[in-house]
Amino acid sequence: MRTAFSVDQVRRAESALMARLPDGELMQRAVAGLAACCVRLLGGRVYGKRIVVVAGSGDNGGDALFAGARLARRGAVVEAVLLDPDRAHKAALSAARAAGAQVVAAEKWRFGGAELVLDGVVGIGGRGGLREGAAAVFSQIEASPHSAARPRRRPIVVAVDVPSGVDSDTGEVDGPAVRADVTVTFGTLKPGLLISPGAEHVGELEFVDIGLAPHLEGAPVLEALEAADVEALLPALSAESNKYRRGVVGVAAGSPRYPGAAVLATGAALRSGVGAARFVGEPEVCDAVLAEYPEVLIGAGRVQAWVVGPGIGLEDGARVAATLAEQVPVLVDADGLAALPHPVHRTHPTLITPHAGEAARLLGDPWTPDRVERTRLDVVRELVARTGCSVLLKGSTTLIAEPGNPTVRVNPTGTPALATAGSGDVLSGLAGGLLAAGLSAYDAASAAAWLHGKAARELLRSHPGRQVIAGDLVDALTAAPVPHGTAAKPGRPARALPPGR
Repeated sequence: MRTAFSVDQVRRAESALMARLPDGELMQRAVAGLAACCVRLLGGRVYGKRIVVVAGSGDNGGDALFAGARLARRGAVVEAVLLDPDRAHKAALSAARAAGAQVVAAEKWRFGGAELVLDGVVGIGGRGGLREGAAAVFSQIEASPHSAARPRRRPIVVAVDVPSGVDSDTGEVDGPAVRADVTVTFGTLKPGLLISPGAEHVGELEFVDIGLAPHLEGAPVLEALEAADVEALLPALSAESNKYRRGVVGVAAGSPRYPGAAVLATGAALRSGVGAARFVGEPEVCDAVLAEYPEVLIGAGRVQAWVVGPGIGLEDGARVAATLAEQVPVLVDADGLAALPHPVHRTHPTLITPHAGEAARLLGDPWTPDRVERTRLDVVRELVARTGCSVLLKGSTTLIAEPGNPTVRVNPTGTPALATAGSGDVLSGLAGGLLAAGLSAYDAASAAAWLHGKAARELLRSHPGRQVIAGDLVDALTAAPVPHGTAAKPGRPARALPPGR
C-alpha cells in the first residue's frame, strides 16, 4: 500500500525528526537522494554534462542548489539560475559557487542547452501557478528550438519534491506549472503527485526515504492499492463454496435503446468471480444478454448485491427505487444517478460511480465538469457528504471515498485508453460482483478500479497500437495479473452471505 500525507503532516514530521538530528542533516539526506537520481538519469556519467538548476527562495531552492553543487564536484557544468538572488538559500548558494557553478539572475539568463534541468522553484508549500519570472525560464526550456543544422534535445526536467505550480495537497494546477519528466519526492508521497491534473505534471515518480515515516501522525490523505493489496481483498474459494456463498449479483441495466450497456455490465459481473449473475430488464434486452451469456439467470430472485443504472435511460427511476429498497448493497451508475435521492437513507451500503459530468449534476451549481476535473479530491469528499454513499469518482484519476473515513483511495492503474464507450459499464459490473462476493463498498470499488485499469494495460501491452474497446475489456478481466482467489493461494476466505431477496 502506498500512502500520501498532507503538507501539514509532513511539516510536523520534519520538525520532530530535525529535533533529533544535527543541523542540516535532514536536508542533506534529501539532497543525496536527489543527486543520486540525477546521476542515474544521466546514465551514470556526469563529467562534462550541462545541468541547469532553477532555484527559488527557501529550502526547495536549497535542495536544488546543494544537489547542483554535488554534481559540479563530479565534473558537471552547472548553471544556477536564481529567481530571487537576495532570498536564495545562503548555504546552498555558497556550496554551488564553491563547486564551480555559474550563477546568474533569471532575468539575465538565456537557455543555451542542457542535458538536465532541476526544478527547485517552490516546494510543497507552494500555491498557485508559476510566477512570471519562473514561467519565463521554463518557457525557454520547453521551447527548445532546433534546426537540422543545430539539433537540440529537450533536457530531462527533474522536479524537486513536487513540480512547481502543482498544489501538493490537492493536485490542483492554477496557472502555469512545470511538466517534469521525473519528480523526486522526499519522506512520503504527497497527494498532489497522485491526483490529476497535478499527476500529469509528475512524469516518473522517484521516492527518497529520509526517515520521516515513524514521525508521520494521523491517517494518510490518500492511499493507493498495490497488487498484493488487491489479492488480499479478493475472497478465496474453498471446498464448501457454492454459487450463493460466492455471491449472486443482480444487474438492472440496459434498455431497447442501449442494450449493450446490459451486456457489458453483466459480462463484467460474471468475470468478477461471483457464483452467478441475475439480470432484470425488458424482454429484448434479456434476449441480448442471454445470447452473449447463456449462464445468466433471468428475472427476479435471490441476490447479494445489485448494479443499477447503466443504459436504463434517465426516465427509468422505478428500477433505481426498487433496487434501493432491497436489503442488500447497491451500486448506482450512469442513468441511475439521475434518480438518486439526496441523501440516500439505507441500512445497507450504497456505492455510486459518477464521472465528472454526472458528479457536477449531482452537486449542482456552481459545480461544472471542468471544476470537478480540477478539484477532484474536494469533489469526492463533497459527494460523500451530500449523498451519504461511498463514491467512486471516475475520470483522469479515479478516487474512492466512503463515509467516516478520512483516507481517500486513488487508483494507480488507470490509463487514458479507458476513455471509451462502455468502459464504465464494465467497471460497474465488476464492482457490483465484488460487492456481492462480500467486499465492502470501499474495497469493492478500489479493487474493481485496480483490476479494470490493469486489464486495459494488459490489452495495450499484448496488442500494441490496438484501440481498447469495452467488449475486449470484459474478456481481458480474466487475464488480469491478480485473478479471483482460489483455494491454492492465500486470501480472505469466502464467508457466508445473507440470502438477500
